[in-house]
Amino acid sequence: MIRTAQFTISSTDVLRSPQTSLPEYAFIGRSNVGKSSLINRLTHQPKLAKTSQKPGKTLLINHFTVNAGAADAWALVDLPGYGFAQAGKAQREALKKMIERYCLLRDQLCSLFVLVDARLPLQAIDRDFMNWLGENSIPFALVFTKADKLGKERLAANIEAYKQQLAEFWEELPPTFITSAETGLGCDELTKYIEKINEGIG
Repeated sequence: MIRTAQFTISSTDVLRSPQTSLPEYAFIGRSNVGKSSLINRLTHQPKLAKTSQKPGKTLLINHFTVNAGAADAWALVDLPGYGFAQAGKAQREALKKMIERYCLLRDQLCSLFVLVDARLPLQAIDRDFMNWLGENSIPFALVFTKADKLGKERLAANIEAYKQQLAEFWEELPPTFITSAETGLGCDELTKYIEKINEGIG
């Protein structure tokens, strides 16, 4: 259960991230996929992570502490979105390096949550990123966002088609969650998934 959540620090590199022993969970996805909105809904704090209608708002590694000071405390991270088309080549490369260094070097990272828009088919940039995670043995779960934007049948069909496309590259699919920052769909399941991993660590 998430009782409290507070901002800890923003950093430009994994080596400047908080040096704690808390289990850590990071949210990532293409720009404007709804990362910050889902984090705010998950933590019951509408203004915890900064949101924007313009993609590319998150340009730093933003750290938050959940249930600070309690035995079940853990850390949540809002990573920069990838594939921001309007960013210059140098900025895209810098963000790519920042994200990859975090994923490869952050020992506290228990799982990455890769967010994808439920309305869209598998995008090459998401496929390539997930394949990179697999090649580097970085644990992740797939999180479909904006589920409220589709009807029930269309949503189910989209997700099934997405999984079939992903199965062309993966023998075993990652854990999957269907969410909506608007309605709160899937937030309880995400929280329970995190709690289950934390219990296994403890």
